[in-house]
Amino acid sequence: MTNITFGIENDAEVSVKVFDLSGREIAELSNGYYFKGYHHVNWNASNQSSGIYFLTITADGISQSQKLMLLK
Repeated sequence: MTNITFGIENDAEVSVKVFDLSGREIAELSNGYYFKGYHHVNWNASNQSSGIYFLTITADGISQSQKLMLLK
């Protein structure tokens, strides 16, 4: 289980997704309306293999990605 924290400056529709190296969507962690501030989502990766993944957070049409390394 991984806890992911993110912050947004304005109230917005937010999407939080995890992708594998080939660009396939592995998990949608959140898709909804959030108020400004900091928020937490969890990724239960117990059914995924070790490797590199990408976390993409989209809010107000702006996306930001981060590389994640899963080690088991």
